[in-house]
Amino acid sequence: MTQPAAPVPVPRWVGQLLREIDALDFGAGFARMTDDTEMFFGTAHVVGAEAIKAFFVTIDGPLHIDHTVLECWEAPDGVLFLRGEATMAKKTDPGTVVRAPFMHLYRLDDGGRIRTVHITAGPLRTDAVM
Repeated sequence: MTQPAAPVPVPRWVGQLLREIDALDFGAGFARMTDDTEMFFGTAHVVGAEAIKAFFVTIDGPLHIDHTVLECWEAPDGVLFLRGEATMAKKTDPGTVVRAPFMHLYRLDDGGRIRTVHITAGPLRTDAVM
């Protein structure tokens, strides 16, 4: 019988990865990604650490953004679920703040590298940040 997912503290690398996305300054968090890592962000499918970085620079570059993890769950076979909230505002309109719930699902290989990440966000007032 497969063990169910269980709540766990947020791994340090997850916090680092989210800080790097927020700052668009990539380092140790993104080091868990490889040239083969696949990211599914809504309908977008992006492959490779460098392409994933470029994706975040494109969508988050115009924004001030801060990701907060509210829950973290671990399942067998290297699966990690995050539920959180992103607080964001356009750099040109920092007084208009939008909060969007998000969910991340990570599948890790035996070495702890990210094989895939699936990201959903929203609902979101897209008129305020796009």
